[in-house]
Amino acid sequence: MRGDVVVRPAAAGDAGAIAEIYNHYVATSVITFEEVPVFPEEMARRIGEAGSASLPWLVAEREGKLAGYAYASPWKARSAYRFSVEVTVYVDPGCPREGIGRRLYEELLAALRARGIHSAFGVIALPNEASVALHERFGFVKVAHLREVGFKFDGWIDVGYWQLGL
Repeated sequence: MRGDVVVRPAAAGDAGAIAEIYNHYVATSVITFEEVPVFPEEMARRIGEAGSASLPWLVAEREGKLAGYAYASPWKARSAYRFSVEVTVYVDPGCPREGIGRRLYEELLAALRARGIHSAFGVIALPNEASVALHERFGFVKVAHLREVGFKFDGWIDVGYWQLGL
């Protein structure tokens, strides 16, 4: 499987496929707290915003089709936080447990290390065993658990924070 997945920087032209993957999770899960689908134009803006902040946004392609994406965003706006980021990964729902999220995180974390980023945070709506396992595979450690901080699909959702020193 490793050989047929290509990880590369995202481009504005990927926005439609990224929005399609993301909107599946918006509509069917609590792993994102967004409740309204995101249009490709908004995704293109987000990709550009990451580039403006000199942070990576990567996509994984398999057989010419986008299979997932991962990116880093600033942890907080204040300048003292500039060496900390939040990391995010989404995989096409048709490609579960095929190693795509792992490949994306390998590349993303390497890119962050090369940029001198000190801390990466994974923010996970709970429960989510697959996301917890992915983060812990890379050495992330749970550092916080916030109870009932999101409300979606008529229910309260906990959020956990996992941290990795780079």
